[in-house]
Parts: sequence; C-alpha cells; structure tokens
Amino acid sequence: MDHLTYLKNRNKIAIEKQRGGINMLVTTKEMFEKSMKEGFAIGAFNINDLEILQGIVDAAGECNSPVILQASSSAIKYARINYLMKMVEAATEEYPNIPIAIHLDHGPDFETAKMCIDNGFTSVMIDGSKYDFEENVRLTKQVVDYAHSKGVVVEAELGKLAGIEDDVNVDSKDAMYTDPAQAEEFVKRTGCDSLAIAIGTSHGAYKFKGEAKLRFDILKEIKDRIPNTPIVLHGASTVIPELVDMCNKYGGNIPGAKGVPDEILHQASISGVSKINVDTDLRLAMTAGIRKTFAEEPNVFDPRKYLGNARELIKETVKHKMTDVFGSSNKA
Repeated sequence: MDHLTYLKNRNKIAIEKQRGGINMLVTTKEMFEKSMKEGFAIGAFNINDLEILQGIVDAAGECNSPVILQASSSAIKYARINYLMKMVEAATEEYPNIPIAIHLDHGPDFETAKMCIDNGFTSVMIDGSKYDFEENVRLTKQVVDYAHSKGVVVEAELGKLAGIEDDVNVDSKDAMYTDPAQAEEFVKRTGCDSLAIAIGTSHGAYKFKGEAKLRFDILKEIKDRIPNTPIVLHGASTVIPELVDMCNKYGGNIPGAKGVPDEILHQASISGVSKINVDTDLRLAMTAGIRKTFAEEPNVFDPRKYLGNARELIKETVKHKMTDVFGSSNKA
C-alpha cells in the first residue's frame, strides 16, 4: 500500500472512530468460525518490534488474509505495551479491510492476562498447562470470567509441549499428549473459547531428532468431542530449511535445527486446527536477512538497510505460510 492511500485510510478511520462507528481490532471469534466452516487455519505470528510487525501485516494485506498478531509476556516487556499497541493500531489503520486480532501468547498468570485485556488486547491465552488439571481449570476459569466481562476471548492449554520458547521451558521427559476426555471436561468447566492441545509439536528450533510425526488420531478424537471449539497448535514453526541454511551460510551456527514440515502443517489446517502459531520461522527470517546484508555489504551501517531487507524476508515467509500452508489467503 502506498503512503498516500495509507493517509487517506487513516483520515477516514479517524472520522469513523470519532463517530463511534468502527472497532479497529477484532477478536478471533468470527475468524475461527469461518476457519472451521471452510477448512483452513489462521496464522498467529509473534511480534516484538516494528519490522516483524510490518512484514506480517504487509503479507496479510497482499494475501487478503486474516491474521493474529501475538506477543508473549517477555515480548511485551521488551517492546513495552504502549508502544506495542500503538504499532498494532497503525497496522489496522493501514489495512482496515484485514481482520487483525492482538493476542497474548502463553500468559503465565491472571495478572498478566488482566493487564493485556485492560490495555486493548482482543484475545488472551492463559497457560495453566504446568499445573495439575484442577488448578488449570481454576486459573483458566478466573481469566475467562474477567475476559468475557470485557468482550475479550480466551485461549487455554491442556497437555504439555516440550521445548523452549521465551518464558516456556519444558523438558522432553515432562511433555504429555492432551487427553481427549479431559479436553471435553476442561472446555465445559472453564468456558474457554479455544484450546491449545499437545499432539507432538514442540517449542524452539530443535523440535525433532528423527522423523516429524503428529498424533492426528488424538486431534480427531478431540474434534469429535468438542466440535465447536477452535483448536490451536503451538510449537508449529516449520524451521524452514532455506532460512537455516542462509543463517549458517552467512556466519550462523545452528546445525540440526528441525521443525514441523509444511505438508504436515497443511494437513493439520484441513483437519480441524483453526490457529497455528509461528515464531521461530520469523526469528530465522529476521536473522538470516540481517546476516546476509552484513556479509554482502560489509560497509553498511544504516539500520534501515539491513532491517528493511529482513522485513522483506519476513513478509515473503508469512505469505508462503498463508498461501501454501494454512490456506488463509483470500479469506479476509
């Protein structure tokens, strides 16, 4: 979108906001209803700075795809919530026809979820998976009650994913699949709006030592038991080999990184998964783009040059996900 068009959109939206006739950000409710009906997934992309955010929303605009922007508590601490929300608001002004939700990823406690809700987040995740079942139910219900009173939707998690991501650190020996019967009981007792399940994905860049495999049988049974509840996959970055190779080619040292192959994620997207989280691939794209610029142009010192190149690589990565993996293109 050119700058003149952006300014026209912004002025139009400013007038509509003054009249009270527009809600800039959306919840995931209608997104998920459409995804379940039409059989596609929506990408949830982690943000923590301007270039990553712009790369994501530029891709959504070009693909005409709904998008979920999400931030962990550590990303919020890094970016600072007021800055983060103003950047997200700018994205909605630039792309007023694209459904955009802002979501708390892996909220560790009620206080963090409340802070995000009070600051304009339209969706929050409360991750009580580290607790026993009853405590997870209690904590999730507490967040659901507060969020729903403010018109905000809640994602919860049942089961434990291995790996490391920001504040989440689970040893492989402690990981466990989601029990379908427990999932049904959990949703009924908490009233959560969507459920993140564990079927074999894991956090970080080193997801598998051998062949990647997800338990689609567990996914099917959970969908059969709670057909109206959107299902979420965490730890589902592809760890795109081309980006790993680019990082290593230009001075990186991340051997053996391996994620969930695109074809498996595509199968998940047409098998009832409504939301697929992506973080590692964006970090790889950012790092690869910067490394490549420094290697090819050793005299560069303008951040706009190397961050701009990284932003473009992020955009192309997200477009690939929306078009070839999740099937969300032209679903806005």
